[in-house]
Amino acid sequence: MKKLLFVFIFLLAFPWLGISQDVEYYRSVADTSHNPISKLVALDSVVSKSFKKDDDTFIVFSIQYIKLAKELDSIELAAKKAMNLQHILTSYKNDPRRAITIINEVLANKYKIKDSFLLAGLYLKRGGSYFRIDMQKAIEDYTTALNIFGQKDSIYKADAYLFRGQAFSNLGKFVPAGEDFKAAYTYYENLKDYEYMLYAHQGNITMYSMNGFYEKAKIERDHLIKKLTQLNLNERLASSYYNQSVDYKKTNKPKLQLNYLLKADSLFKKHNIKKTLYFVIIHSKLTEYYANDYEFEKAEKHLQILEDNITKFNDDLFAESYYCSANAVYYEKTENFEKALEFANKKIEISHKLNHEEDKMESHLLLSNIYYKTEDFKKSIDNKNEYYEIKDSIYNQSSANALAYFQTLYETEKKEKELVKKNTSIQLLEKNNYFVKKLSIATAIAIALLFGLILLYRNQKELRNNKLLQEKYSQDLLQYQENEHIRISKDLHDGIGQKLLILKNKLTESDNRILVNETIDEVRAISRDLYPFQLQELGITKAIEHTITQIDENTTLFISSEIDNIDNLFQKEQEVNIYRIVQESLSNIIKHAKAEASKVTIKKLTDKIVISIKDNGVGFDFTEKHKETNSLGLKTLLERTKFLHGQMKIQSKKGDGTLIEFIFPII
Repeated sequence: MKKLLFVFIFLLAFPWLGISQDVEYYRSVADTSHNPISKLVALDSVVSKSFKKDDDTFIVFSIQYIKLAKELDSIELAAKKAMNLQHILTSYKNDPRRAITIINEVLANKYKIKDSFLLAGLYLKRGGSYFRIDMQKAIEDYTTALNIFGQKDSIYKADAYLFRGQAFSNLGKFVPAGEDFKAAYTYYENLKDYEYMLYAHQGNITMYSMNGFYEKAKIERDHLIKKLTQLNLNERLASSYYNQSVDYKKTNKPKLQLNYLLKADSLFKKHNIKKTLYFVIIHSKLTEYYANDYEFEKAEKHLQILEDNITKFNDDLFAESYYCSANAVYYEKTENFEKALEFANKKIEISHKLNHEEDKMESHLLLSNIYYKTEDFKKSIDNKNEYYEIKDSIYNQSSANALAYFQTLYETEKKEKELVKKNTSIQLLEKNNYFVKKLSIATAIAIALLFGLILLYRNQKELRNNKLLQEKYSQDLLQYQENEHIRISKDLHDGIGQKLLILKNKLTESDNRILVNETIDEVRAISRDLYPFQLQELGITKAIEHTITQIDENTTLFISSEIDNIDNLFQKEQEVNIYRIVQESLSNIIKHAKAEASKVTIKKLTDKIVISIKDNGVGFDFTEKHKETNSLGLKTLLERTKFLHGQMKIQSKKGDGTLIEFIFPII
């Protein structure tokens, strides 16, 4: 204990003695001193004087300090230096594994660390290094740090939540990511740390963009840009401009993409910003944009700016990656393929060092394009395959239904109050409607079975005619059901709906009027479900898009879509059946597939349309399912397909999702 006390006294008392001395003096003392405490003090002076001035010296003497502090049993002093060293090794020297090794050596004596801040800080810093190489281990370290930090360590807990949220987001785990970003935001808000509040906000916006919610991301980002402008956080403002330009590129809006890149460039000029990573990123992307647009004079201007400033970013692999990308694209477009390949190969080498999947994906696509132009088709195809493999891997990691939950996370309290007021009469209407539907289905099945028994007694020669008759009957039955849906829908709207309106006008109490309003809304919803009036009002294309949007917003199923316009290609009865096919297929997914996500694709070809509905659910054996007497859903889909003279194909197996494809001729 006395030795440890002496160390602390020396470290507190000696710094003022060395203010006028240079690093070389303390290096000499550290190299020649035989007194361990004097040597430790000298090492501390070298480390403090070389911090952010000479990284190599800082690293060498920090390691010597940590080793000597451990020998003196001053583990907490070693912990402090290990924490400071981590950022330099990871961010500037791109050597996270070495940083992890040094922290592990200190943590081997963690039982001697009494200060919760130091112990948690080691895990927080090690998590920062793991963030570069193993996201799951980074999450584990951030979680450990959160469990150790004390009440007085709020700012560090906020950082841990923010970093863990970013790690969860990179792994596609959007619900825990959203919860962590929200926790970080709350901590920063309580601490009045407005800059980092906006960092947490940026994490949410990034997740929206990653999953295709570009309009939502734009709304949130505009709000963020306004706040950044008010706080004069110009470097952070540049990153928001860049991220918005990326979203516009993904949504194929090149003019808006360029507009936001130029906004960032204008910001750099106004505030003379040159040392931020986004300075390199923006000029790299402007170079690529103008090169792809064959405006080589403008591309060369921004490439020259990069050349003049890239030396300021030595050892920053992210900056070097963007720099290589800009050069590769420029030389590819100017047909200097040798230089293009040189920079593209360097970019892919860096992407593997960073272990950044999207960077790898872009590198392989770039190489594929260059090799194609040099007529090295084998290498072009190999790199294109690598591109698609990584792309599929990235998108398969996403939990789409979790993001849907995340979107509604902040509105939960408001919705809970509305759910409490849920009306008994609406529940009765739903219950009655449920039994009516079951009775109708049971009746239809009974009639179909009876008709089937009669067909069995027919002569084999009449089998073909009877089969056609059965198909016509099923189609007529479907049409009858649609007519009944229309009739019941009108009765609900014109009968019960009108009476409820009269009742509403006669009521005086506010609560009762609200109750009747909710009942009217439910009756209208039932009426719309029974018959798709959107077909008359919007057309078949918009009606299908509306149904997909309704299911996406009101269920846990995430649905993406690519829909060509198919208006006026079919008769009204045919459009109703196409609409029902999409509606019933999605209903089957919700009821039976236990799926997280689905995709609806409608392609209009020269003489036909192709509808594909895919999910990632539990799947099923089609032969086995089709034989079941109660699998009315598939049979109804098949009958509707026959009514349209189309084909229905199903690819499914248990545990591996389902793809249903419908092909309908355009007559």
